[in-house]
Amino acid sequence: MPGMSLPAPRLAVIHTGGTIASRPSPDGRGLTPQQPPSLPGLEGVTVTDAQPFNLPSPHVTPAHMGQLAALIRDLADTHDGVVVTHGTDTLEETAFALHLLLDVPLPVVLTGSMRHAEEVSWDGPANLLDAAHVALHSSSRGRGPLVVIGGDIFDARTVTKIHTTAVDAFGGYPGPIGRIDREGTRARVHYFAVPEPRATYHPAHLGAKVEILYAYAGWTGEGYAEAAARADGLVIAALGTGNLPAELLPLIRATDKPVVIATRTHAGPVLPVYGYAGGGATLVEAGAIPASFLNAHKARLLLLILLGQGLSREQIAAVFDRDEF
Repeated sequence: MPGMSLPAPRLAVIHTGGTIASRPSPDGRGLTPQQPPSLPGLEGVTVTDAQPFNLPSPHVTPAHMGQLAALIRDLADTHDGVVVTHGTDTLEETAFALHLLLDVPLPVVLTGSMRHAEEVSWDGPANLLDAAHVALHSSSRGRGPLVVIGGDIFDARTVTKIHTTAVDAFGGYPGPIGRIDREGTRARVHYFAVPEPRATYHPAHLGAKVEILYAYAGWTGEGYAEAAARADGLVIAALGTGNLPAELLPLIRATDKPVVIATRTHAGPVLPVYGYAGGGATLVEAGAIPASFLNAHKARLLLLILLGQGLSREQIAAVFDRDEF
C-alpha cells in the first residue's frame, strides 16, 4: 500500500574467530582470537550476531563446518543473508564444505582479514562491510557460498589462499566471479558469471578419516601403507596432470579404499593421459579417482562427505567424474 515501508533487510553475522577477531594476547604469547568485529556503516539493516565458536582457523575441523551448516539452515527462514567471519588459513575449506552441505537459497558469504585489529592496516572492517553488502544483494542468491576478500568475490570451489601475508591473499584460477566497490554508502556489486546448478549432500556423519599424501620426485610410497591402513580414503597431491612415480602403482592397485588423485600444481585439471607406469591413465586403470579441478584439501572434504553419505567407491568416482560439486 502507498506509504508503507518495506521491512528492513535481515542479516545474520556468524563469528568463528580467526585474525579478524584477534589481538595481541595480554600474556605476550602472540595473536589470539578474542573479540569479534563489529559491522561498520550499514544502515537500515537488522543485524543479528552469533558466535558458535571462537577459534584460530587451524583448529577448525569438519565437525565445526557441519555445525556451521546446521546453524545457517536454522537462520535461513528468518534472514535475507548470512556472513561468516573466519580465519584465512582454512577459510577456503569451510567455504567448500558449506558449498557441498548447504541447499538453502539465501546468500552465504565468508570473509576474514590478513591484519589484526590493532594494526593500522587492519582490513577486517572493510572486508566485513563488503561481505554484508554482497550477502544482501539480490544477484548473490542461488550461487552457493561465496568468499569476499579485498573487494573480490570468489566461488567456493576455486578460491584458494595464495599468499601468507599479503592483504590480497586470495586468488585461484580462473579468478574472481565478481567484484564489489563502494561509492560512498552505495555498494556496486557486479558478477561476471551466472549462477550454476550444484549438487548438495546430506551425510549421516562427518567422521570419516581421509588423509592427504604429497608426491615428490623420488617418492617410492613412504607413508602410503600406514595412511591406507588407518584411513577410510586417501587423497594424493600428485604431479602435473595427476601422475606418480611407478612405485605407487601397485600400492594403489592393492588398495580397496577410495584413492583420489589431485595435483600439487596450483591450477588445472587432473587428466589421465599418460600411459607409463604411474602415469594418470595407469592410475585410473588401477582404481584411482581423478579429482577433476579440485585441489587436494578440497578433494579431501568432498571424499569425506561422500563417505559420510555411505557412497561406494564406484559412486564416489561418478561424483568426481561428473563434477557433481
